[in-house]
Parts: sequence; structure tokens; C-alpha cells
Amino acid sequence: MTTRRQFLTQTAIASCAAAESMNVGQAVANDVRSGSRPSIDAYRIAHTDLVVSRLGYGAGSLLSWDKEPVNADDITKATRLVHVAYDNGITLFDHADLYAYGKSEEVFGEVLKQSPGLRNKIVIQSKCGQVFSEGGLGSPIRVDLSRKHIVSAVEGSLKRLGTDRLDILLLHAVDALVEPQEVAAAFEYLHRSGKVRYFGVSNYNTPQIALLEKSVRQPIVVNQIQLSLANPGPLTEGMQFTLRIAKGGRMSDESIGLAGSGTIDYCRTNGIQVQAWSPLRGVLKLPADASPQLKATVQLVAELARKKNTTPAAIALAWLLRHPAGIVPILGSDKPEHLVEDCAADRINLSREEWYDLFAATAA
Repeated sequence: MTTRRQFLTQTAIASCAAAESMNVGQAVANDVRSGSRPSIDAYRIAHTDLVVSRLGYGAGSLLSWDKEPVNADDITKATRLVHVAYDNGITLFDHADLYAYGKSEEVFGEVLKQSPGLRNKIVIQSKCGQVFSEGGLGSPIRVDLSRKHIVSAVEGSLKRLGTDRLDILLLHAVDALVEPQEVAAAFEYLHRSGKVRYFGVSNYNTPQIALLEKSVRQPIVVNQIQLSLANPGPLTEGMQFTLRIAKGGRMSDESIGLAGSGTIDYCRTNGIQVQAWSPLRGVLKLPADASPQLKATVQLVAELARKKNTTPAAIALAWLLRHPAGIVPILGSDKPEHLVEDCAADRINLSREEWYDLFAATAA
């Protein structure tokens, strides 16, 4: 008997084959006309007119991180992945000028050339600010959020993507030497010129966002952070007492602090969408130095996957989706069939009890 998961995977493979025999733009148009394109629940990003799927696709997985020129095989692979992502309801595509030395944006631009109707059906966001040292990949990364660098980086991204605007620009990391007025000047120019519609940040905590907000005129609409069952930190900030009682601890136990910057609560209060990068790292393949709590968490994920007839990846993603902050996981699969399985997370409902079981296990 074919399970729903197997059916979805077979559909993805068939979709890839169809993409090889027709222009991707034609395939997308056919899906829209026939009404066959699956739907993922969507969120409207506060302070914008953008509506995005609650699962995004991270374009850093489109091709290898090397300095070889983009070739026909790269374009074929990227076309498959973009097509499968879109066909399964994903409308948010996440980039960074750093990814594959800019090749991820370049190959995505080639996909857009082949399907000119696609650009206006999706939301493209990119990030800037991280800069490889002279040695390239593996060398230390520096951060530059000067006005000159931000503007130059965006113009480079637009050229590689072959589009006239980014829907969202994220600052990729906090610059220890940042001058908020410089960032404000860059944002003002990019917004006025129509090159960037909305702005956000990545890897920022509450005080860092607040500092930026004092200078920029445009609202900060997204904060993309590392968040997963293997890295639950942002969800455990200030939650020490709740975690203690969730694990069966007594209120008479040693003093429980309330440390943490409350990043997720700040984002919820101020209408900033939380996006999760690497939402599956460390969960599907245990690292060699995995902690006892991570091992227990992975075991519980596997049990829930069997119970719900789905994959561990879908359970780990559903855990993030269950949170009322409206967290948007950014998927990073480079295999179409895995991408389809990940999208199944949108249809999985975790009970409050199941969510708290995972929460208590991962935050031991």
C-alpha cells in the first residue's frame, strides 16, 4: 500500500521529469491553470504587503560551494529544486550574496530567465554584510555594514538575480563596528530607488535590533536566526522555570534565573517575522559529540514520525511551525524528494503535550 509520504515523493520525482521536458515557466502556468499546485499555509509579514509561505527555501543549497563557473548541469539542478519547491507551495526564496560566492544568486537568475512569469509569483530576499577574507571558503569571515558595502552588495545581488528589486534585504550578521546612521543611509537610498522594498536582519538579538531601529526609518520586518530542536536557545530564553516544571522539577529547587534577551518575544511584540535557518541541522544526523539530551530528542522525534506516518524531518519542522510566533523554517535540501517530504510538515499537527515533550527533551 502506498503511503501519503511515498505518494508525495513520487509526485516530486514526476514533477522533476516534467520540468526536464518543458520550460519551467510553462509548468508553473499549467499548475496554476489546473489548480493542481499544492498550497502551504501563508503568513502576511507585518508592516508590508507581502504574503509568504510558512516554509521558505534556502538557495544556498542550489549548487556546490566552489569557484567553478555556473554550467548547464548547475542550471538543470537548480531548475528542478526551484520548480519542486514552488510546485509544493513555497513562495519565499532566501538568498545571500555570500552563498557559493554569489553563484547561488547567479544560477537562480538563470532559472528566472527560463520562467519569466515566476518572478512576480514569489518573494525574493537576500542578505549582505558577511565577507570572506582573502583565503575564501574556510577563512575567517568579516562583517561590513557600511553604507558603501550594503549598496554595492545589493546592486551585485540584483545583477546576478536578473531582477530590478529585492522584496526583502536582511543584514546577514551584526557588525561590531556598525554606525547605525550608515545603515540608515543605505536603507534610505535603496528604498527610495526601488531596489529594496523591505528590510530585516539575521542573527540579531533584542538590543541589537533596538539600536538599529533608533536610526532607520524603514521598519525591521524579519529576523532570521539559528533555531531548531538541536539549537533551541531563542525559545528557551527566560524559560528556565517553565523548563524546570516541564521536566518534573519542584518549585523548591535551586533559584531559577530569568536570563535571556527575549528575542522571539520582542519580535512578536513588534511584528517582526522570525525565520529559522538550519532548522534540521543536528536533528537528522547526530553529530559525533551529540549531547545526551540531543540523542533523547532525536529518539523522540523518530517515535513521533512513526506514530504519524511521516519523516523525522517533518516532525522537527512541525515543532517550529506549532509555535505561535509564526516561525518560518528555511529549508535547505538539495534533493527534490527530501524537499517534498519537508513540505509535509505543513500538514502535521503536534498536540500541546507532544510539543512540550520535545521542548523538555531538547532543552535539558
